[in-house]
Amino acid sequence: MHAAPSDLEEQVSRPEPPSATARAGRALPHAAAVLVVALLLLVIVRLPWIGDLGMHAATLQRLRHDLLHPGNPLVDADTPSPYYSPWMLVLGAVAKLTGLSVFRVLRIGALVGLGLLATGVWRYVRTLSAHRAAPALAFLSLVLLWGTAVFNWSGFVGLNSLALTVSYPSVFALGLTFHFWAWLTRALRARAAWPGWLGLGALWALILLCHQFTGVVATLGALATVIAARPGRQVWLRVGAGLALGAVLLWLWPYYDFFALFSAGADLEAIHKPLYQHLAERFGLVLLGVAALALRLRRDRWDPLAVFFLLGVLVFAAGGLTGHYSWGRALPAALIPAQLAAALEVVSAGRRALRIGWACVLGVALAVGAWSQAGMLGYVTGKGALPSVLARKYEAPWVGYHWITPWVKYGDVVMARTVPSRQIPAYGPYTVAPGYPDVFLGDAAWREAAVSRYFDARTTPEVRRGIVREYGVRWVVGPRWLAGPGLRKVTTGPAQQVLYRVVP
Repeated sequence: MHAAPSDLEEQVSRPEPPSATARAGRALPHAAAVLVVALLLLVIVRLPWIGDLGMHAATLQRLRHDLLHPGNPLVDADTPSPYYSPWMLVLGAVAKLTGLSVFRVLRIGALVGLGLLATGVWRYVRTLSAHRAAPALAFLSLVLLWGTAVFNWSGFVGLNSLALTVSYPSVFALGLTFHFWAWLTRALRARAAWPGWLGLGALWALILLCHQFTGVVATLGALATVIAARPGRQVWLRVGAGLALGAVLLWLWPYYDFFALFSAGADLEAIHKPLYQHLAERFGLVLLGVAALALRLRRDRWDPLAVFFLLGVLVFAAGGLTGHYSWGRALPAALIPAQLAAALEVVSAGRRALRIGWACVLGVALAVGAWSQAGMLGYVTGKGALPSVLARKYEAPWVGYHWITPWVKYGDVVMARTVPSRQIPAYGPYTVAPGYPDVFLGDAAWREAAVSRYFDARTTPEVRRGIVREYGVRWVVGPRWLAGPGLRKVTTGPAQQVLYRVVP
């Protein structure tokens, strides 16, 4: 018989239950992350419109009208478009089969994208740390650890930016990306069989087709993961097979030529130059993550997050030095590993005192980031409900052009300047010139020049009538001074814009 353990032995063998303070410290990140997700869910209800939402709504309009041959999403031309991705094809089919408006379908897409992002972050972070608080801390760092100036751009998931882009394909693609990295990490550790690597190749191609810039970030993260794992020859062969399958799928995609996009950089450089401006104000808080990466690199010179960060910095810096500013879209490949490292240091730093100190520093940085982006609360409550100090941080959404829809029908061509041209196609009409760069539209420059001539006050009515005939224009959205021969005023909208009908 065994002797009964003494009281002292029982005390030594039984782990001491966590204190109330420790339990609260673990619960706080989870509660904060749930609050952020809840805010974003409420934002989806309102679906604020700034930026590219009209582009994606127009894409769904064309797909719900014709899934197989949608044509250009913005102008009346039969051209391919990189916006016809597998994900948008699914949403277009939903719109066609259910009869739901494109904005309702975009809300469904936003729910799926947000769900993929949250679960993807959780799965990937679990490959980096087993600590229960790590995924919540990582999610908070991804959305709050940015800078003191708000920065909105698709593929960048700061809280304010995410509130405006949550329905975009970029969020869906980034959610898939985190799942991709998690799957890849586990495949490397478990020495997965051939089918698993082929599945990874197919997922890689899907991400690239859904959002090309996020696909670059996914590729850099995958490369860093493989390099850090230092696999043998057999694994490299399987990685090559997955890449080959992904490349074939990219080549076979029928809605646009993926590889033709490599020659499109010159048309995109000017609009991406702002990515290299005001870096300290927009991303200064990420320096905390850079310090965390240095600590991780000191502990492990093959740390996957550190390798990922270095690859991202190299591509971003190369874009700035060579004038290829579109390469700046790879910046999340530097931001994401730094943000994750800042969160993980709270649970992985050596001594308890170091972890507590790091948690305090990170908490302050997250609080600063949250305050900087607090204006996004207006997308939930409306600007009128915000205190004046927050109302100043609020960026009002666009009003939209629903006011023209009682008269302007699907497929009608509307003459309008750039900003209206970024919204009008969302309701079904076309515009003369695309509101966004279009790499597959050969006469885009001619169309833009025609719009400029039409709205030039020095242009004669005869020249305007010639432009109208050339592009089949039925309606004009413009200022009051434009009234004259060939135009009949129909209604007035926000900011004194006037809808004119083109008459003989």
